[in-house]
Amino acid sequence: MRAAMRPLPLLALAATLAAASPALAEAPKVVASIKPVHSLVAAVMEGVAEPALIVRGAASPHTYAMKPSDAKALAAADLVFWIGPELEGFLDKPVTANARKATSVTLLEAPGVTLLDAREGGAWEAHDHGHEHKHDHKHDHEDEHGHDEVNTHIWLSPANARAMVAAIAEALSAKDPANAAAYTANAERTARSIDALDAELKAALAPVAGKPFVVFHDAYQYFEAQYGLNGVGAITVNPERRPSAKRLSEIRAKIGGLGAACVFAEPQFEPALVNTIVEGTPAKKGVLDPEGADLKDGPGLYPALMRNIAASLKDCLGS
Repeated sequence: MRAAMRPLPLLALAATLAAASPALAEAPKVVASIKPVHSLVAAVMEGVAEPALIVRGAASPHTYAMKPSDAKALAAADLVFWIGPELEGFLDKPVTANARKATSVTLLEAPGVTLLDAREGGAWEAHDHGHEHKHDHKHDHEDEHGHDEVNTHIWLSPANARAMVAAIAEALSAKDPANAAAYTANAERTARSIDALDAELKAALAPVAGKPFVVFHDAYQYFEAQYGLNGVGAITVNPERRPSAKRLSEIRAKIGGLGAACVFAEPQFEPALVNTIVEGTPAKKGVLDPEGADLKDGPGLYPALMRNIAASLKDCLGS
């Protein structure tokens, strides 16, 4: 008689399954630049592996300095996802110098991403990010222009976020065909959740559509365009540089003329500037965070980020 087969101990069974699992054994090493990008990448990779994040916590890509651990992560990476050198200028050279074996995915150039021109005139200043190079690419708009003239906060458009998710899934599937089905399913689920989020935010923001407000820097144009909001000016054009006293005086003088109901600070930068500007005006103060400084990294960050921006706008403009 054949001896009865005894079941494998639980730990041994788990080890056997892990060794046979392509998701655990063959998943690529992935690095994402900033928290919103990391969140979308993590959503597509959920159940397969977790991407590494460079700009962590409350740090800003506008002022970030690379650390040795960041260089090490880039050197080990198979894929790097970032918006592009126009936003994460600190990554421009390291992506080439450190991430030599990695495929670099510049999401500013992802198919289906619609770009908006940087705003100028009135309470918006001309944009000069200090980049020496320009790239001309056609997207969903007709004209070509250098990315230095483009608003780079593309993730604040739900339609752009869906396009980014599709590009992320495509790049992951090309690098890791064994897990392509998982990436595709995750991307489809994430796109559906973004659609539901978009509808939720449209309903929530409808009561404050059209009410004027001033932001710390012009990060919210995509969000405003999607939900019919009325941003009328920014305190600074470049968060890396403190605005001049003349600029602060001009914005303060324009609050009355523009009828701005609120002036919004950002958690990464000096709130004292907002206090100075609103003093003696009827404008209220609020805080908007375009990158999720205080939010936990991971797939849930993107929807939480979008809901927080909507709640901050509604609370300040609606009260």
